[in-house]
Amino acid sequence: MSKILIITDAWEPQVNGVVVTMTTIVKKLKERGYKVDVIHPGLFHTFPLPNYPEISVAWNFWDLKKKIQKSDPDYIHISVEGPLGLTGRHYCLEHKIPYSSAIHTKFPEYVYERFNIGLDVTKGLLKWFHNSAINTLVNTKSHMKELKKDGFNDLVLWSRGFDEEIFYPDKKGGKGNYLLYVGRVAIEKNIEEFLKMETSLKKVVVGGGPMLNKFKRKYKEVDFLGYKKGKELANIYRDAACFVFPSKTDTFGIVLIEALACGTPIAGFDVTGPKDIVIEGENGSLDKKDLSKAVERALKVDRTKVVKSAKKYTWDVSTDQFIESLVSIK
Repeated sequence: MSKILIITDAWEPQVNGVVVTMTTIVKKLKERGYKVDVIHPGLFHTFPLPNYPEISVAWNFWDLKKKIQKSDPDYIHISVEGPLGLTGRHYCLEHKIPYSSAIHTKFPEYVYERFNIGLDVTKGLLKWFHNSAINTLVNTKSHMKELKKDGFNDLVLWSRGFDEEIFYPDKKGGKGNYLLYVGRVAIEKNIEEFLKMETSLKKVVVGGGPMLNKFKRKYKEVDFLGYKKGKELANIYRDAACFVFPSKTDTFGIVLIEALACGTPIAGFDVTGPKDIVIEGENGSLDKKDLSKAVERALKVDRTKVVKSAKKYTWDVSTDQFIESLVSIK
């Protein structure tokens, strides 16, 4: 029986797409008979990330070497470019161990939005990190195209899925009486573009993040519900008239296909991530500049067509792609 070691700086109790992806993949791998070890921040001493206390960062990461040796895996996957990921990469290169990695987000754009650090600097660091991997998983074709243009090598497509037992449409079609955003309440998500948008419909925000309290004070007419998950989250999706995704830095957005599975059309910008998922007039609408115009068009979409567009996204396909990208150590 093969053993897979996953090294990740993003793990529970963090709430984000990376954690959803990796916890689900681990579950699916075990169902298929693989042994899986996960080295994550919860196994180390941690400190909260400055300005982002929801994320804990491991500081005694030098203990990683012993944990890798104890695991004695057949495959190693490095999931995130954090302290554990960097240490894991160094160990693999030092011992000439092949490994796979993944690019989950547009990290350079995130850093630019938060700290105004030039894209060339962070793209260079990201390329340095991933080009030493045998395979690097990326979420969408459009992002893969961008990365290849920037000089990234050995890229492999890795899709996402949703839980069909939780995310499904309302037989009556849902109430459809508000606009919904689900995700981090953070500057890199461009959420204020949604919050300030003029509309006659109520706005609802699900999620937390560093900008939550500020936006609560500034946009008192918006319902900020905090973190939601499972069936409660699915009900919120189902009752929304439209799911609004203002981010310009995401590479996929699991929340997009969760919304589609619940029959809720998507409105967003014509950028990487949404443009790989949204089909104009069929499951939503995208606009290059005006989010309100995208919402206006998305509200006219037939919700039965929306549900059909989500069917191709499954965690089984995602797991297949992950397994195919693994590189044997022995």
